Amino acid sequence: MRKSVCLAVFMALMMLVPVQAGGNVAVQQADPADDPRQPTEENKTLYMYWNSTNTKAWTHFDTVENETMDTYTEETVNGVIDIDLKFRMEPTLAKRIYMDPDGLFRGSFSIFVEGDWTNDNDGSTACGQNDCEELNISLSAGPNLIDTHHETGLVQGANTVVFNFAIDESTLVDWDGDQYNPEIRVKMKLRGNQQTTIFLTQTGEPAKFEMTMGEVSKIELPIDDASFSEDFQDGGEIDAGSGSEDTPGFTLVVASAAIAMAVFVNSRQEDEDN
Repeated sequence: MRKSVCLAVFMALMMLVPVQAGGNVAVQQADPADDPRQPTEENKTLYMYWNSTNTKAWTHFDTVENETMDTYTEETVNGVIDIDLKFRMEPTLAKRIYMDPDGLFRGSFSIFVEGDWTNDNDGSTACGQNDCEELNISLSAGPNLIDTHHETGLVQGANTVVFNFAIDESTLVDWDGDQYNPEIRVKMKLRGNQQTTIFLTQTGEPAKFEMTMGEVSKIELPIDDASFSEDFQDGGEIDAGSGSEDTPGFTLVVASAAIAMAVFVNSRQEDEDN
């Protein structure tokens, strides 16, 4: 009986070993010095940034930017505005990330426009037949184009451009470090045709393009939580079910607890029989 009691105590002590079910152990034990501009299980969104001082566009996963965060603006009274912004991730992607095949890339950009940006067959507007280009937003991973959104619903003034990119069999889902550094490209061509007449009145309209940065211009990536496991970062295969399965050892502890309870009950039964 004494042996049974000792065994029960030993098994009960095993139950006190800290075990956490679910989640990602590698993330929970992550180095606190990790660069917040890199993706994490808690932050999978790329934010756009622009600095007008050095005419620099970039993107990363942190909402806080120490450099000056400006609004990108171009305007003209009469003429063409040719927008071609390339937001490359900076610093470059330092982790291997895997996209959930059932997920969506979700984008939302804050865009202000004035003037004309649609080509007309009759050539009676500012753009004429071939002078302009509607808004296009593209996402790439290194040299690999993921998808392009062509926006046809812009109106004069402020716009929130929302779009999704679905994943299919041709979509690159395994982005392995800096060779697949993300880049978002924003292209558009607008034209203004405002003129002053001999009577000092104005005809036509000026053109303007403005994009607000930070949390109002972003793309959320459908990164699988299992991307952040130590095994995957070391070159292993993705374990899509790792986010919902028990942490290794959890089943063993549950089984041990059941055994301990059985031994304890048996020992009490022996005492009563004696």
